[in-house]
Amino acid sequence: MIAAQLSENPFSAAFKAMRMPMLITDPHQDDNPIIFSNKAFSELTGYLPDELVGRNCRLLQGPETSGESVAKLRDAVQGEYDVSVDILNYRKDGSAFWNALFVSPVRSAGGEVMYFFASQLDFTDIKNKEAELARARHLAEDEVARRTADLTETLRVKTALVHEVDHRVKNNLATIASIMKLQARITTDYTVRRTMRAMLNRVEALSTVQRKLLNDDDVGHFDVADFARDLVHDVVDALKRDDIKLTIDLHEVVVPATKASPLALIINELIGDAVRRGLSDGGGSIHLEIRRLNGHFLIRVTDTVTPVEVDAEEAAFAASMLDASLRQLRAKIERTSDGHTIDVQVTLLVDK
Repeated sequence: MIAAQLSENPFSAAFKAMRMPMLITDPHQDDNPIIFSNKAFSELTGYLPDELVGRNCRLLQGPETSGESVAKLRDAVQGEYDVSVDILNYRKDGSAFWNALFVSPVRSAGGEVMYFFASQLDFTDIKNKEAELARARHLAEDEVARRTADLTETLRVKTALVHEVDHRVKNNLATIASIMKLQARITTDYTVRRTMRAMLNRVEALSTVQRKLLNDDDVGHFDVADFARDLVHDVVDALKRDDIKLTIDLHEVVVPATKASPLALIINELIGDAVRRGLSDGGGSIHLEIRRLNGHFLIRVTDTVTPVEVDAEEAAFAASMLDASLRQLRAKIERTSDGHTIDVQVTLLVDK
């Protein structure tokens, strides 16, 4: 039945084409069998769709699969709640892979569990500490871009399925962040570690956007001030300095969800610039302001810091990120300096 439904569902094509392996099971049938899977799942496991339908997901388990992980999955299914678990699975040819598995119940309007939705991520290379930095960064950037594009499209429709897909995106961004944190921890190269941390900050900014969009009843719209408040507090708190004076002047500005990601990156880069130029070394002051201005709205970041030497490559990349986001939104930027004080103002139109 689910296959017939998906064939008529506007999200069917997106589900099937997703490069993230996914499947659906039916708890109303004996042994909660698989009833639908996408092409990526077959490519990951080696099983054709006809070999999967009607079988329980335990066919991926093998001799070294953790019993504790299996029990955690079983308890979540029986208890009808979300679960994420790292588990050693096996392909059809017997080769093993580490699977970052996310399982969630899909409920009807009345709250009854109709199906279970599962997504997988093969992180074998990371688990074995064999992933190379260039590949990790490439994968991370591709994942962020794809998830952001998927979010922009799916948020156009206010349905339970949209929220379920959004939930998957949030989990995938969290997985990417975890991978980058692991890579940053195991590398011994200071420059590489700093680069990974900078990329991680951007991924986490996008993850915060996703969380707010998912939890907002007004699907398809984004409160810039609400996001900015959380971001600046998170950044300043993470610096663990008592010599930073933070002030904010934030007023609600709601924009279409399609603008959420570039706006998040703009705010993240402006605050990150202050951190790089001395806020993280010698403290100082930072002021964040967001308000409407006659059909436009203003993002303003003013900081006063004792300047330190900034890594040229890191600064150039941050500037490119900021410029790309500004161009995407057709936003204008004005930067002025007075001694150790830098004032940056970004203005753009507010869609009605």
